[in-house]
Amino acid sequence: MNGTMNPQPDAAPSTGSDTRGTSVIENTIAVLRCFSSASPLLGVTEIAPVVGLHKSTVSRILAALERENVVERDSSRRYRLGLGIIALAGPLLADMDVRRAAYPVLQELSETTGETSALLVWNGAEAISVEQVPSRFEVKHTSDLGTRYNTASSSSVQVFLAAEGEQRTRELLQDHTVNNVPGGDDQLDAYLERLHEVSRRGYAVNFGETSPQEVGIAAPVQDHRGATVAAVMTPAPKFRIEEDNVKTIGEACVRAARQVTQRLGGT
Repeated sequence: MNGTMNPQPDAAPSTGSDTRGTSVIENTIAVLRCFSSASPLLGVTEIAPVVGLHKSTVSRILAALERENVVERDSSRRYRLGLGIIALAGPLLADMDVRRAAYPVLQELSETTGETSALLVWNGAEAISVEQVPSRFEVKHTSDLGTRYNTASSSSVQVFLAAEGEQRTRELLQDHTVNNVPGGDDQLDAYLERLHEVSRRGYAVNFGETSPQEVGIAAPVQDHRGATVAAVMTPAPKFRIEEDNVKTIGEACVRAARQVTQRLGGT
């Protein structure tokens, strides 16, 4: 819409308060997104330049979040996420059918492969870890729940992009919402062909591309409508995975993903 349209007769005049409220909400979310598994403990002076806000504004936001137990301070007066964040996310996680359906299957997959198994969902731009069963080995690959992935070589990201369709995938890659196309932007067509191969084969592979110490193999989970709603992934230390047995693990991931799909009413 442009600025020439008149409001409906019963529309209330704008006071600007909605705009200010939206700004506060966006700023609060930006502050919360600064915390990650790599940076779990942050101070006001560290957050302020990242979110582009004055230190006093960040301090007020953190104080409000602390009152709600969404963040907490340690002895150094720096902040970390608090248990209140779990209380907010708990109803969502408890109501996530795909998470409930996947957990026993992930347990079986981890027992079969000996490696960690994980479930990831897609927010339109990132793969997000929502469940995992750790490997029984002392040396293993795990990640915190809520960890986000937006690297093109990530096996879970490949699975979701393969389901997005070529036009949407091009948009996500060209505006760098999804980063680090293998070989650079000039190799976009080659990467799209790789996604077609993921669809044909049924699973995606990241053999040390995002980290030289890690292998990731993932397969899509679909709901009763046939839409890809999650990915089952096996992440493992690369020293334990030979290229010859990638196919074996990939097929195990596909079987697990199909079981979760069936539990969701898919075929």
